[in-house]
Amino acid sequence: MSGTFVGMPAFPPPTPPAFPPPNPPAFPRAARDAVRDTTLRENLRHATHTIRDKRAKAVAELADWQQLREAGKRIKDHTLRHLDQYLVQLEESVTAAGGTVHWAADAEEANRIVADLIRATGETEVVKVKSMATQEIGLNEALAAEGIRAYETDLAELIVQLGDDRPSHILVPAIHRNRGEIRDIFLDRMGSWGRAAPDGLTDTPADLAEAARLHLREKFLRAKVGVSGANFMVADTGTLVVFESEGNGRMCLTLPETLISVVGIEKVIPTWQDLEVFLQTLPRSSTAERMNPYTSMWTGPADGDGPQDFHLVLLDNGRTDALADEVGRQALRCIRCSACLNVCPVYERAGGHAYGSVYPGPIGAILTPQLRGTTSEIDASLPYASSLCGACYEVCPVAIDIPEVLVHLREKVAGQGGPGHRLEKAAMKAAGWAMDHPRVMAAGERAAARTRALHPKRPPGATAWTDSRDLPAFPEKPFRDWWKKNRS
Repeated sequence: MSGTFVGMPAFPPPTPPAFPPPNPPAFPRAARDAVRDTTLRENLRHATHTIRDKRAKAVAELADWQQLREAGKRIKDHTLRHLDQYLVQLEESVTAAGGTVHWAADAEEANRIVADLIRATGETEVVKVKSMATQEIGLNEALAAEGIRAYETDLAELIVQLGDDRPSHILVPAIHRNRGEIRDIFLDRMGSWGRAAPDGLTDTPADLAEAARLHLREKFLRAKVGVSGANFMVADTGTLVVFESEGNGRMCLTLPETLISVVGIEKVIPTWQDLEVFLQTLPRSSTAERMNPYTSMWTGPADGDGPQDFHLVLLDNGRTDALADEVGRQALRCIRCSACLNVCPVYERAGGHAYGSVYPGPIGAILTPQLRGTTSEIDASLPYASSLCGACYEVCPVAIDIPEVLVHLREKVAGQGGPGHRLEKAAMKAAGWAMDHPRVMAAGERAAARTRALHPKRPPGATAWTDSRDLPAFPEKPFRDWWKKNRS
């Protein structure tokens, strides 16, 4: 049997960089560097336009799409209003089905729970289903610090892991890579993680997929512990649901003896009837498929069938704080379809890494600052990473008004203070007072008109505006004076 696993190293493979990277720059600086990368821009433009066009056709097939969208919004809003009740019901249902529920207030607690569960099995490696929640908490890096190797099995996540890279898209984490780059990564790195890529590997999708299949099959057959997330959790039965397109998730969810699922508390829905709505909207909105190729569901362990030990780690990590915000909480409706990324003109040019978060694009610009707060430079800049064009709202399958939340968060960031914000607040207060006093306003207009030849083209404190815009020239006389003379 050992001959099957040719090339498996006797030492832990390298761990990919932490996400988010330590002290990421603010979005404007990161985006400025990204837009200079012509290869990145070409990769993003090709991929996002292809996905958005396919999605539009798939959605257009349903005459009741808007009704489904509204139903998804109502289900999510109802669940969030009664989240405490449904989480308790979920815990009771999972426990009754033979599973064990753990509650994690933050990333540190969640990582500790998972590491302890894996150590209890005596294993030192796990296979993983693609999971945003585990990326959010930095699980791979936390397990590596405990001497446990976590292998990503989603094709795009495998590419990212082998390339010592970071995901840049919710649905297609390696969207910033083209086929030639992926082939080179497989040839250079696959052997140090397990079975090497075949000699003469080409960049055709079939060859790349076959190389990944052979590489991963060893890990599926050997692994005793699987780690997953979940797209949905059904409260009344304790059932977890994972949507995927490749079948790797099915292998991770059925072959290991122990399954550990780390899931955000907002992923719960009340009933199977509610799931019916998302079974229609999520595949079409994400992969443009009428039906998801692999929809895996499990309700606790079953004797002789699949994992014999199931643990559910319910993750808060800032979600309760987001829930308390009446405007911002709608971000918790998100079902991670990534449709907003594919239509966003900012994401298309800057890419996902510029957001400094596992959640990039428009949804990341409103979700990340609520989960992490806006005290850091990167998080305070994310609400401004948008043109407010509204395309994200139009495609969202659960009708999250992302522009509304962006403006709301910008107001919060401005309210935090700082020299620039204090100066702006003082200027607005002075302008408001002047507009409330017509005589003062008229005197100011006349003075500005008479001194217009002396006005600087770049007033102090306004260079961020005037670097790319010309200040309008003041007229010879104020409009009110012209009106008084010509229309009185």
